[in-house]
Amino acid sequence: MGGFFLTKPEREKLDNMKVAVVGATGLVGTKMLQVLEERDFPVTELIPVASERSVGKEVTFKGKQYKIVGMQTAIDLKPAVALFSAGGGTSTEWAPAFAAAGITVIDNSSAWRMDPTKKLVVPEINADDLTAEDKIIANPNCSTIQMVVALAPLHKKYKSKRIVVSTYQSVTGTGVKAVTQLMNERNGIEGEMAYKYPIDLNVIPQIDVFLDNGYTKEEMKMVLETKKIMRDDSIRVTSTTVRIPVMGGHSESVNIEFEEEFELDEVKRILADAPGIIVVDDPATQQYPMPMDAHEKDEVFVGRIRRDETQPKTLNMWIVSDNLRKGAATNAVQIAEYLLASELI
Repeated sequence: MGGFFLTKPEREKLDNMKVAVVGATGLVGTKMLQVLEERDFPVTELIPVASERSVGKEVTFKGKQYKIVGMQTAIDLKPAVALFSAGGGTSTEWAPAFAAAGITVIDNSSAWRMDPTKKLVVPEINADDLTAEDKIIANPNCSTIQMVVALAPLHKKYKSKRIVVSTYQSVTGTGVKAVTQLMNERNGIEGEMAYKYPIDLNVIPQIDVFLDNGYTKEEMKMVLETKKIMRDDSIRVTSTTVRIPVMGGHSESVNIEFEEEFELDEVKRILADAPGIIVVDDPATQQYPMPMDAHEKDEVFVGRIRRDETQPKTLNMWIVSDNLRKGAATNAVQIAEYLLASELI
């Protein structure tokens, strides 16, 4: 786009930027509305979409009320882009219908992430893969996004060989039901359980279902998505994902073995200069990233940067990010921003 000197087609495009948010009443859908408003995405008409039981209810966006509609109504209204956060089943069923109508879908579920015909995008890393023909674009898993944002600039310089990651993930990653369970337990209230076990004063080393190899789906998402986003199948990744009783965001302990040697000062400089990263790393004053500091922020925070003293060319980092924002809603909106700026929608 041309700043203040927009061409006539560009002006018309901005005058007709209808945006659908599918799953608008969920935790991530609500955050998508918030992020669209905060980042001043040029929405001319919002089309909030939710399940049939929510149709007719209203959501607020930029001080205006918008009625929730069903899927087919949303398609008939012909938005330019649809941000999906309504689960894999809904995405599998409806994303192709939106795409067939010429609507660009940015999907937050796991439905399309490993489909070889679909792009899996973190804008700081691989948005340049996108074309106008990409009508279903996958938003990666939240824990993968924050790790690869920190990994990508270092991989470019030193080439990653092997990654060992352990996650400490917020209950907000499960949804409203899990947040309610945590707060009920904290207040001594009996209620519906999102998890098999109590989460308050506890740690649950299982996120999603177990697979035949003993890993969970969440763990294998991190393995497979990292390779796809980084465009490098040679990177070896092993993951343990854990749910903890916090709300502000996900944390990760990441150990990276590189092919090339590095200097710590250079690592910190590369991270500090990379887009979307804030380095918080001063052991002398006990400065390091925490979920409470990342909450409601879009950046990925990196600290505890130090050598692994057990083997050469290996680095330890602590990575924290708000999983509802950069891990989901913000990344999706940033993809839409890139598509708009590149005239792909």
